[in-house]
Amino acid sequence: MGKRKVQLAILDMYDGEPNQGMRCIHDILSRFSEQISWREFDVRGKAQLPDIQDFDLFISTGGPGNPLEGNGDWDLKYYDFLDQIWIWNQNHSRKKHLLLICHSFQMACKHFGLGEITKRKSTSFGVMTVHKTQEGMKDPIFQNLANPFWAVDSRDYQVVQPDAKKFKTLGAKIIALEKIRNHVEYERAIMSIRFTDEIVGTQFHPEADALSFMEHLKKPIVREKIIELKGKAKFRTMLEDLVDENKIYKTNETLIPNFLEQALQKIKLSKTPSLT
Repeated sequence: MGKRKVQLAILDMYDGEPNQGMRCIHDILSRFSEQISWREFDVRGKAQLPDIQDFDLFISTGGPGNPLEGNGDWDLKYYDFLDQIWIWNQNHSRKKHLLLICHSFQMACKHFGLGEITKRKSTSFGVMTVHKTQEGMKDPIFQNLANPFWAVDSRDYQVVQPDAKKFKTLGAKIIALEKIRNHVEYERAIMSIRFTDEIVGTQFHPEADALSFMEHLKKPIVREKIIELKGKAKFRTMLEDLVDENKIYKTNETLIPNFLEQALQKIKLSKTPSLT
């Protein structure tokens, strides 16, 4: 008999909107296909949530729209899911491991009261630098990534104004911040939080690859908007960033694989020996 694979649930937060994020996640998971099998759950479209007892790994995706809004059904179920993971991990030796991306990250920050979620003055879109904090320098999720490292950022909202008391109570830590912008007075957004040893989230898109970003830039409305906001030179720089193997390619090859490899190792160590 073959070895049983670790079960992973993808929580699809895209609400049916066409996207490259799911393809990117599938591509990364395919590198672990001998160890992991996965199922998708349409959270926003069909209010589908996994039974956490059936899975050890969870990836909750990015998605469109305002992270403060829901329909009173899927969003409440999602917050209950977050609480279930938290409670499970406090009471079991075999932990559940969760990666939160962008929209999911913002919702989790709201739910746990870690910061304020505000609308940005303008959309943040492009290949950006992400800066590790002192805690982030030693966080295993960023192992083998430079400081700063590069990632795709695509958001109209942001997590700012961390609640220090909440962070201390929960044991959470800010592990990355937005790029330094000396020419503006806006607060730097929180780009990544280590919620617990098993739960981590990013406000950027660690799954993004050059193909996904190029497909997005091919859309006339996207291209025209970027050129209008940032100019043709900035648009050309974005294209150049895509082919630099030390930028988003490096992050795509590193961050989610780090999460998966570290979780798999912990799951393996926590297995109860079978009775003979």
